[in-house]
Amino acid sequence: MAGRCWQTGQVASQTDGDLSFDQLMELERRAAQGGGDGGSDASDGDGDGDGDHDDVVILPWWQHPMNIVTLIVTAAVLSLMAGWSIGDTGSTPSHNDVDTGFLQDMRLHHEQAIFMSFVYRELPDTDPELRAIAASIIQGQSIEVGRMVQLLRDFAEDEARDLTEPGMTWMGMIAEPDAMPGMASEAELDALIASAGERADQIFVDLMTAHHRGGIEMAEFAAERGENEQVRRMADSMARAQRGEIYEMTSLLDHSTGDRSTVDQG
Repeated sequence: MAGRCWQTGQVASQTDGDLSFDQLMELERRAAQGGGDGGSDASDGDGDGDGDHDDVVILPWWQHPMNIVTLIVTAAVLSLMAGWSIGDTGSTPSHNDVDTGFLQDMRLHHEQAIFMSFVYRELPDTDPELRAIAASIIQGQSIEVGRMVQLLRDFAEDEARDLTEPGMTWMGMIAEPDAMPGMASEAELDALIASAGERADQIFVDLMTAHHRGGIEMAEFAAERGENEQVRRMADSMARAQRGEIYEMTSLLDHSTGDRSTVDQG
């Protein structure tokens, strides 16, 4: 009898608090077991036990007041988080004219570098290691063009600037597309297309070195003056990569020229 009274008291006191689901289920199981053998216990005692059990009500966990409040609060918080996430996704990232101008003009700049690299790789009797660098430029700068286009879309800006208007205004200058820093002229491109062998190697390295130096100037300006963090990081990465490619190309050309001079002298 003492055990039964302790169990009833525990149930009555704990249902007023915040119990876990497992605790509530255990209490409900105990209460059910107690109710099943209540008749035999009552016959052994003074009959008070039956009245005590009739006063205890075990609520399912989803009807417990504290659990209901917890569910409502949780649902409200999740709704607010979902609304914030959707709103944040639809917002335009912060950026300035330098970010936009750099992305639009560097896209044109990259497209010429990709074109020159394709041309060079098709020329006869060129240096295989320089052709490998040209392939790397095609791959790397094509990926960067894609990233620049996506950023311009995110900014709700035109993917390419109006070619009827001068560019480079974001750097405080005015230039036509073919007059941006490092851009090759039509005559220089024609000379590359008409070349072969050692002459093609020399023209390609000369044009791409000048092209990269112009690109580094633009990228360093954007890395310093841009507002958007993604644009600044990309510009800095471009500048570092193009410095490395200049060193690689000139070193290979010098080495190749030295080897050819030795062969000629022999």
